[in-house]
Amino acid sequence: MDIILSNSSNDPIYLQIVNQIKAMILSGELAEGEALPSMRNLAMQMRISVITTKRAYEELESEGFIESYTGKGSFVKGQNAELLRETHLKQIEEHLTQAVSTAKLSGVGLSELQSILELLYQETS
Repeated sequence: MDIILSNSSNDPIYLQIVNQIKAMILSGELAEGEALPSMRNLAMQMRISVITTKRAYEELESEGFIESYTGKGSFVKGQNAELLRETHLKQIEEHLTQAVSTAKLSGVGLSELQSILELLYQETS
């Protein structure tokens, strides 16, 4: 499992871990039932505190992405299709909000922005 931490990110380390593991689960890179590294092993690999990895795993568990069992470890939880859709929609809204803000700052009108979106959508089909 490749997690890349950035010192220049505004996000705390635990949140960088959470976001990257979530992305791996949502993309299917981490499958249902797959074991995650132990908190201690992940901390050693990343050269960070076990407290940080513990906080990341607790966050993932509270959001329903993983399940943890004492003495066995942490595993990817089966994802509810509706929850996955909502998570993806939230990500889309965040990206589009940023795009709209940038468009407004640049003087790009709604019709031009829609054209750009249609073009990008067709290119990836």
